[in-house]
Amino acid sequence: MVGGVLVERTVKEVLPALESNREQISKLIEALAQQLQAKGRELSEFRGERHNIRLVGEEDPKAAPRDGPEGGKGGPGGVLVS
Repeated sequence: MVGGVLVERTVKEVLPALESNREQISKLIEALAQQLQAKGRELSEFRGERHNIRLVGEEDPKAAPRDGPEGGKGGPGGVLVS
């Protein structure tokens, strides 16, 4: 019985299949990790070098430091307050 279910296979039959599955899963994990790293590099290249895309709050490394606490020279910069 395995988990309350009666099975007709022995450990001798099941163990090689489980070991094979474990090896295939570890190879798959390695391949996915490599794909993730490649996509991360591709995304960084796309965002930074090609299209100069920045996230909100992210500083431009090439830009000079901004003046004042608001980050601009003339007030709140288009913020409407009611």
